[in-house]
Amino acid sequence: MTRLLLLLMLASFASCLFVTCRGKEKPQQQKEEEIVIEYMEEDEAVPEQPPDIPPPPAQVSRQVQTTSRPSLSGIGGRVNTQVLDPINYENPDLDVLRHMGVDQYIISYLTGEQFYKAGEYDKAFAEYTASINRNADFIEAIISRGNTSLRRGEYSRAVEDFSRAIRLNDNRAEVYNYRGFARAELANTAPLSNKQRELFFAIEDFSRAIVLKANYTDALVNRSRALFEVGEYDRVIEDCNQIIRLEPRNASAWNRRGNAWYNKGDLNKALEDYNQALAINPALASARASREIVLSLIE
Repeated sequence: MTRLLLLLMLASFASCLFVTCRGKEKPQQQKEEEIVIEYMEEDEAVPEQPPDIPPPPAQVSRQVQTTSRPSLSGIGGRVNTQVLDPINYENPDLDVLRHMGVDQYIISYLTGEQFYKAGEYDKAFAEYTASINRNADFIEAIISRGNTSLRRGEYSRAVEDFSRAIRLNDNRAEVYNYRGFARAELANTAPLSNKQRELFFAIEDFSRAIVLKANYTDALVNRSRALFEVGEYDRVIEDCNQIIRLEPRNASAWNRRGNAWYNKGDLNKALEDYNQALAINPALASARASREIVLSLIE
């Protein structure tokens, strides 16, 4: 009820509502966070080539998360996700809001949120578009439409919306992270001649997100994966070092760093990292397979 009253107050006293939204953010200590994150360990490609030949590229890493939203504060930033959940005002009564004279662009936006939550992404996209058509500077609808495009696999359109949001506000780290994720996904479907270009654009976006927000684990995770795909293994190791400092039990970071050591030719360090990844998550199949390869080479 408090959230609804706050929304109504904002709608009554401002002709244009600029809501800073909260969403997919993960604080440093998981036990203290309001956002519940269920890790889904990535299975990176097993390094099957000799250490001097990069392994084939794989998808940018993702995680699953569910968000709780205690107030009208900001959409956070974990874009390496399978669920890109825009803010949801816990199913407000839209008929009541209409009768109270709430601006139609807000109604359309909240309707889009409800459709998004229900997995009806085409309808959500249409409502976000209606909101934007009525208020071209309503950044939250632009961001949510970008996330909806990601869910629909329309990566170029997602990049367009995130770029538009950045033009309105270039200080939001999570939007750079979102756009970087969209560009990394776009690279996976781009012709080989454009793949490297898209990945470098993605790396630039992740780097900007990290500049704006220190210790931004999610952007570090995404950047380390993009760097791995372009073969910059020293930088992969640097990012994984930082991820591991922030999240010591992130098995995927240990596994990725092991793959980077492998491709640099340091089998002993690779083996140490695979062992650590498996100690954290014994079910991480790629780490187990990679460990077997390294053991066979060491013997």
